[in-house]
Amino acid sequence: MSESTQAKPRTKKNNEKTDAEIVSISKTKLYVLDTNILLHEPLAFTSFKENDVVVPMTVLEELDYIKDSKKDVARDARVSIRAMEDLLHNATPEQMLEGVSMAGLGAGESAPTGTFSIFADLSMPDNQQVFTSNENDNRIINVALRLQSKLAPRQVILVTKDINMRLKAKGAGMALVEDYRTDQLISDIKYLSKGYHIFEGDFWQSVQRVESHTEGRDTIHNIPRTVLPEAYVNEFLIDETRQFAGLVESMTEDTLEVLDLGYERLMSRRAWGIAPKNIGQAMALHALLDPHIDLCILTGPAGSGKTLLALAAALEMVIEKNMYDKIIVTRSTPEIAESIGFLPGTEEEKMAPWLAAITDSLEVLHKGDENAKGSMSYIMEKANIQFKSVNFMRGRSIQNAIVILDESQNLTASQLKTIITRCGEGTKLICGGNLAQIDSNYLSAVTSGLTYIVEKFKNFSGSATFNLDGVVRSRLAEFAEKEL
Repeated sequence: MSESTQAKPRTKKNNEKTDAEIVSISKTKLYVLDTNILLHEPLAFTSFKENDVVVPMTVLEELDYIKDSKKDVARDARVSIRAMEDLLHNATPEQMLEGVSMAGLGAGESAPTGTFSIFADLSMPDNQQVFTSNENDNRIINVALRLQSKLAPRQVILVTKDINMRLKAKGAGMALVEDYRTDQLISDIKYLSKGYHIFEGDFWQSVQRVESHTEGRDTIHNIPRTVLPEAYVNEFLIDETRQFAGLVESMTEDTLEVLDLGYERLMSRRAWGIAPKNIGQAMALHALLDPHIDLCILTGPAGSGKTLLALAAALEMVIEKNMYDKIIVTRSTPEIAESIGFLPGTEEEKMAPWLAAITDSLEVLHKGDENAKGSMSYIMEKANIQFKSVNFMRGRSIQNAIVILDESQNLTASQLKTIITRCGEGTKLICGGNLAQIDSNYLSAVTSGLTYIVEKFKNFSGSATFNLDGVVRSRLAEFAEKEL
């Protein structure tokens, strides 16, 4: 056989993969991320473990537009862009399109081991596009559909927090479309911790064995853990007979240490002239007035008394007991980041329209005074009540103050982390919100940052959470909450 006709060994090209590599890839999933995922959590592309992640060029364009805007999410856009640049800065254009390994970006079981790549969708031929209109959402869906067709039977999943985009993608033939659920700790809001447990009948009928002792004026009961296996620290225990009320102070594998509060004593708590109207408010007020509780989380419907209780407790502890130096009140709404700079006056004056709920509560607390307006002005100065924008909380270290964060259901987990980490020594944070009134485009009751911190902090001894389920504002508000 001549030299020219001899069979030459086949050499493996750089972009070819072995059979073993092809089998390994087919077992992993490919996630296509929408822009709102990276705005919700800037480092979200590192959260998919062994699976691969693709970001369309359209997403980078949207991030580029947002990073220079005056919106609060501009910071999140910049953080995400920098993180992607750190990963890809040594990659060639070909490697960026093929995929760069994310191994080494984190530690532990959740560390990513898949690849990250950019899809150049701006140059996709028309015959590969399902949607021909030049809208950003449609271009991102086109990328997901193209990858689904090209890589079948491998699973390609489009991840977006935009509900309408999920519907459009499914209607166009996208088999797998998901919301981003890495920070979702519960599957349904009905499973959210309420902060208390109600025993049927008499509490002591559920307890077979108890060891009690006194510490000063307090009575402590040690009961078997089997009475309430899912108990957590600072969970209230009450019964239907209205005879027993207790608080889980600590626990071991076998026992629960319960502080006996007494139902009537709990209902007799007062703060700034306010008395609880139901047992839920009484439990919340007990924790609000407890200096050992650094974080109080109040959830519940409109009119359940969240803001009024928080403000009454804050005034009691600042003015009457001199336990704190000041009260800082803040809240976040989608409009604040865009509108506050255009409103006249100081920061407090700019924030006043957004914090009318606080001034309304102050009016209620002093409506019986001879000069209610004068009393309000005096109290605001005496208690050093400050209205602050949540956008200006970054970088601060707040010492020996009570921080009331209203309408916190509209914040993401990362935004709440930013605020919580501002609280320094001697500061108490009160977070209130109604998970049925979320204004954010991309949050739901189960993905709200408020839901996230309720579940994350429920085993922290310095926090307490309460779901106030009774509407006490008026009979009109109560009927509306039930029937509308």
